[in-house]
Amino acid sequence: MRFENKTAIITGGASGIGRAAALRFAHEGAQVVIGDLNVDGGRATAGLIEEQGGSALFAEINVSDSKQMKELISVTVETFGKLDILFNNAGIGNPNVKSVDLAEEEWDQIIDINLKGVFLGIKYAVPEMKKTGGGAIINTSSLLGIKGQKYLAAYNASKAGIILLTKNAALEYGRDGIRVNAIAPGVIDTKIIDGWKNDERKWPIISRANALGRIGTPEEVADAVLFLASDEASFITGATLSVDGGGLTF
Repeated sequence: MRFENKTAIITGGASGIGRAAALRFAHEGAQVVIGDLNVDGGRATAGLIEEQGGSALFAEINVSDSKQMKELISVTVETFGKLDILFNNAGIGNPNVKSVDLAEEEWDQIIDINLKGVFLGIKYAVPEMKKTGGGAIINTSSLLGIKGQKYLAAYNASKAGIILLTKNAALEYGRDGIRVNAIAPGVIDTKIIDGWKNDERKWPIISRANALGRIGTPEEVADAVLFLASDEASFITGATLSVDGGGLTF
C-alpha cells in the first residue's frame, strides 16, 4: 500500500472529489482526516472508510477561518502523530453573472474559501511537515483557473491564484522536502455542476467540450491526487496537472 503509516488531511471531503480522494487514500493505507462544513457528508465519508477497515476522523471546519484551520492541523497531529499529506480541496462556485453584477460579499466569500483556504492550509501544515522531514501538498485549482470563462469572475480568479500560490510554496519549501502541486480538473460529475446539468441548451455542449467527449468522475481526479502525493511523483513540484479530458486543448 502506497500510504501505509501516512496521515492525510482532505478538506472538502464530504462529497465529490474530496470524498473520492479520502476513500482512495484510506484504501492505500493512510489515516485520513476529513475537514468540511457539511457535517452529515463528512461523517458519512469517515463512516465509509471505517466500514472498509480504515482509520478516519471528521472535523467540522470552515477553511477560511484561521483558527479553525490551525486547530484542524493540531488535532490531526495530536491524534495520529504527524502530517504527511494535505489535500486542499474545499471550494465553492459563484453565480453565473457578469463581473459588475457580482455582489462584493459573494466575491469575498469565494476568494476566502477557494484561495485563502489554500493559503491557510499551507501556512499551518508546512511547520508540521518540516518536523518529520517533508510531505506533499496538493491544491485543487481548475481548468477555469487556466483559461477564463465569462460570468465566473471570482471563481476564475480564485482558481488562477491557487496555481501561482502553489508555485510559490513549492519554491519556498522544496529544500525542506515538501512538494507542492496543483490539479486542474475540467468538468467533473460533482454537485458544483448541477446548475449546468439543468441547462437543457448548454449542457449537451458543456458535457462534451473536451478531447474525450465526456465529463470526468471524482475517482479519476482522485487518482491524479494520489499520484502527486506518492513517491512516484518524488521529482514533481510546483506543477499543475490538468485532469480535464483534454479540455484545455479543445
